[in-house]
Amino acid sequence: MHRSAAHRRISCESQRGAMRSKSEYCSEPAVQVHRRTCLQQLAALSAAALVAPAHAAIVDEDVARRVFDSAALSVVSIADFKVQGGSEVAEGVGSGLVWDRVGPHIVTNFHCIAQLAADRTNTQRTVVTVEYTDGSSAQLPASIVATDAQHDLAVLRIDAAPDLVQPIKMGSSKGLRVGQSVFALGNPQGLSRTLTAGVVSGLNRAIPSPVNTLTYGAIQTDAPINGGSSGGALLDSGGRLVGISTATFGRKGSGRGSGVNFALPADLVTDIVPKLIVYGSASGKGLG
Repeated sequence: MHRSAAHRRISCESQRGAMRSKSEYCSEPAVQVHRRTCLQQLAALSAAALVAPAHAAIVDEDVARRVFDSAALSVVSIADFKVQGGSEVAEGVGSGLVWDRVGPHIVTNFHCIAQLAADRTNTQRTVVTVEYTDGSSAQLPASIVATDAQHDLAVLRIDAAPDLVQPIKMGSSKGLRVGQSVFALGNPQGLSRTLTAGVVSGLNRAIPSPVNTLTYGAIQTDAPINGGSSGGALLDSGGRLVGISTATFGRKGSGRGSGVNFALPADLVTDIVPKLIVYGSASGKGLG
């Protein structure tokens, strides 16, 4: 017998026994009415469990809206194209962050622009779609400033109006705790500025890099990170950057995450990116 059915029978039978112990004149129709009441109560409880939202306990709607409003203009879409026969063929999409107004510089994952970095025939193009603070948007060609494949980071430059871009608000990954709420903002499947929510699931993880080394200190989260979200922002409840979305464990080719996702910690990013901009190298020693 199914457990829930057995539970209903035991519960109702025990009630029937109690009723009959009080009076030998308890009629069978009265017992049937009580059994029907038991079933109705169980059905109501089951229905309530089905409609309860999975993340109701961790996602505050007001907080989520404030996080989105704070960071949405700082997250850009990155698209890769290959020039073939005079036309451009789309090859992939990713996400990036407005780092500053000086370049302006865009920070993303190296694997998002790996084909551009390896291009020796001038047939690859990377286009960044940026939303301006005045409500307009632009699709701009990007050039590579410097890359650090070992940590899966790259810095791009775009020719955008400096006073119209909104740099990401920087935070720190140092104080993160398992169970803390985080929000991922990116462009999964090319759907611009998509916000998802979750918690910090683990800290100090080691994840593979594009050059088959390990990157240490990664943040694990169950905030959904899907294909196209790489290079996007992992934010705390204040809308501050605590990581850059980088990897997900999922079925290859599905473009869907598994709930086991990773981000590069913000403290690593803030250490490496200025060196890439100034020196062109993660070591900070320059290339020449």
